[in-house]
Amino acid sequence: MAKSGPVTIKKYANRRLYNTGTSTYVTLEDLASMVKAGEDFLVYDAKTGEDITRSVLTQIIFEQENKDGQKMLPVSFLRQLIRFYGDSMQLLVPRYLEMSIDSLSKEQDKLRQQLASTLGVNPLTAPFEQHIRRNMEMFERAFSMFSPFGKREDGSPAEAPAGEAAPEPPAAAPASEASDLDELKNQLAAMQKKIEGLSRK
Repeated sequence: MAKSGPVTIKKYANRRLYNTGTSTYVTLEDLASMVKAGEDFLVYDAKTGEDITRSVLTQIIFEQENKDGQKMLPVSFLRQLIRFYGDSMQLLVPRYLEMSIDSLSKEQDKLRQQLASTLGVNPLTAPFEQHIRRNMEMFERAFSMFSPFGKREDGSPAEAPAGEAAPEPPAAAPASEASDLDELKNQLAAMQKKIEGLSRK
C-alpha cells in the first residue's frame, strides 16, 4: 500500500489547530508527538491557505525548550544563529545545519551505545567529539567554493591541473565578506579547542 502524503493541519483565527486526518482539534504537544513518531504534516492558515508549517514547528521547539530539563539549544548557539540572519553566510547555514542533523540522526543508535558503554570520560561529550569534528571539517571544506582550486594541507594555493594555464588571480573579496569568513573560521577553531579540552576531562 502506497504511503499517504503529509497530514493537513489547519490553524484557525482562535489559534486552534485542526487535524483533518483524524477530524479532531490538536495541541502543539500533539504535533510534537507526531513529529517524534515520524508522522509528516503541513500546517495551513485556515483563512488564507498560507503554509505556516515553519512557524508552527518553531513554536513547538519554543514549547519544548521551556520545559524543565529539556533545553537543547545553547545560548551561544542561538546568539550566533541570530548573527547569521542578513549575513553573507546566511545561504550556507541552512544546508550545513540540515547535513549536520541528518548525520546525527543516522548515527544516533551508535551514539546511544557509546553513551551507555563509555567509562572514565565525560559521557556527554566524548561520543560526539568525532561526529562534531567531521561536521567542522565538512563546513571548512565548504569554503573551498571561494577559491578556484582550494588549498593544500599546508595552506598554500593548489596548482592548476596539468596541461592548463593557471587562471588570473581572483579579484579581492569585499572587506565585509572576507572579515565574515575569517570570523567564522576563528569561531570554528575555538569550538574545536573547546571540544578537545572537554574530551581530556
